[in-house]
Amino acid sequence: MSVKLRLRRIGRKKIPVFSIVAADQRKARDGRYIEDLGRYYPLREPAEVRLDEDRALYWLENGAQPSDTVRSILRRRGIMLHHHLKKKGESPSAIEKAVEEFRERMAEQGDDLKIAVGTRGKDPLERERERAEEIDEEAQLRAQATPLSVVQEEAEGQAEDTGGEEAAGGDAAAAEDTDESAAPGDTDASENDGEEQHDE
Repeated sequence: MSVKLRLRRIGRKKIPVFSIVAADQRKARDGRYIEDLGRYYPLREPAEVRLDEDRALYWLENGAQPSDTVRSILRRRGIMLHHHLKKKGESPSAIEKAVEEFRERMAEQGDDLKIAVGTRGKDPLERERERAEEIDEEAQLRAQATPLSVVQEEAEGQAEDTGGEEAAGGDAAAAEDTDESAAPGDTDASENDGEEQHDE
């Protein structure tokens, strides 16, 4: 089985988006594939590519042949140069330096592709982490910057609570006083009843 790196169309009508895949060359263009390596958005300005470069290099090293369009994409990103230098036996630091210089030259000529940050699977996670960090920062800023009106309202609420407790305490004391006054009155009433019985 010979493996090809090629494009597989997945976009809507008149809005093409291509998946860059490693597939058996005998399969149909939009048929089964071995591995999905990324996305190619040709209508964006400049054209945008989301590509797992490590896996593309892996397939090149294992004999996969890129189609003309995929070869062009890989060449403009310096992956073909990386593969060539690695086959020649260059050191990793020399390869990295040569690829960076090549990418800078391509950017100066205006012939580079816009590469999305990271691989396709990592982007949503990174965005989620950044959003969570932003929410945490906003919460900390809100906690530090409490408006003066809120502080005043809290102070008034606490004053009312303490005043209400004192008033409740006063009501309890008044209730105790009435109980005590009622108790001697009861004894007086019972004494009066006793006197009336003796008079009869």
